[in-house]
Amino acid sequence: MAIKNIEILKTEILSDNWYTLKKVTYQYTKPDGTIQQQSREAYDRGNGAVILLYNTITQTIILTRQFRIPTYINGNASGMLIEACAGLLDQDSPQDCIRRETEEETGYQIKEAKKIFEAYMSPGSVTEILHFFIAEYSNNMKVGDGGGLEEEEEHIEILEVNIEEALHMIDKGEIKDGKTIMLLQYIRMKNIL
Repeated sequence: MAIKNIEILKTEILSDNWYTLKKVTYQYTKPDGTIQQQSREAYDRGNGAVILLYNTITQTIILTRQFRIPTYINGNASGMLIEACAGLLDQDSPQDCIRRETEEETGYQIKEAKKIFEAYMSPGSVTEILHFFIAEYSNNMKVGDGGGLEEEEEHIEILEVNIEEALHMIDKGEIKDGKTIMLLQYIRMKNIL
């Protein structure tokens, strides 16, 4: 059932205020041979990386909490969202990005992170591929306060949570972030914690 002969006919920039919102008009050949033309909007914010820090001795993980305006305008009364540490690549490799973001957001300095998979998080409208990582942490890896960068206007709270409690937080609707849920399920499915 694959489509063939995909051709971009026109690309318009609708907004480049924060990232880039494009209207793309394209055509392709359907399996029955007919040509279909469509226009869709695609939001390009670059690719990113996300990590779940875990401690096998204490059975804990590190999460963050911060204000997210899209969740606020879609029913999250406080706008605060509990998430795994993440960030945009910004011309870095996924490994370099996640090491940088981990230290900026959580205050932990990790040497090595294990990449576990990549995923499109909202492929109907967003171009981003997210690189998923996990890494073990310990107290001696704490080199700073974390909390994000002031120049990026980040105000991030760091949470150390028992893995069982984190899984219950999904059930209770306290953790609603897709990437974080995927990482927590991976940690449990692979019997890491």
